[in-house]
This record gives sequence, structure tokens and C-alpha cells, in this order.
Amino acid sequence: MQPLSVVLLQSDFKIAQSLVNSLGGSFHSVHTVRSLDELRTSIAKHRAKVVVLDIETTSLAEVERLSRDFPGLSIVCTHRLADEEMWTAALSAGAADICPSSDTGAILTAALRNVAVSRGFAA
Repeated sequence: MQPLSVVLLQSDFKIAQSLVNSLGGSFHSVHTVRSLDELRTSIAKHRAKVVVLDIETTSLAEVERLSRDFPGLSIVCTHRLADEEMWTAALSAGAADICPSSDTGAILTAALRNVAVSRGFAA
């Protein structure tokens, strides 16, 4: 089984640190980036299976491009005010889930659930 890497693009430094701590216990490595260019480079370099993406720093169109450009990538979106309408739009764009930025438990659960599902399909 290949070690799992996560790439994280988060606008709030405190939340990013909290997510690194939370995700670090369940994934081989967690890489933080500051831009979409760094995100794309890091996904390819580390063969990431999960991206945690703050959609306050990017658009749902970018979620759609990432989903298309990196098949099998699980994209967990975050937003300070995530709601049902945003959830529907994010899933339509190719995200696996959207969670409030501050809910590290939900983000970890979404990341692990979607990696488990994709590994189940590969088995």
C-alpha cells in the first residue's frame, strides 16, 4: 500500500496549522502551499491523493479543473460559511465534500472517507 500524501491550501494560518496537526496523524505527509501554482506542483510532486482546498482562496471552476486534471484526487473543500447550497455546488464541480474551515474533525473524516472509497474501487 502506497503512503498517502495530502496537499493543503488554506488562507488562515491558524486553521492551516490545526489541519496539519489533525491530518498528520492519519496521512504519511501533509504539504502546505500558498498558491494554486504551488498546489498543482505539489500534487504532482508528492503524488497526493487528497487536497484540502479553501474555496475562499480559489473558485469552484478551479475545483473542476483539478478534478479533471488529476483523476482519482479527492478534493475536500473548506469555507468559513459552508452551507448546503455551497455543498451542492462544490460536489457538482468535482469535490468530494465541503466542510467549515474550523471543523478539523469533519475535514479529517471527509479526507479519510474519500481515500477509503477510492482505494475500495482500486481493489
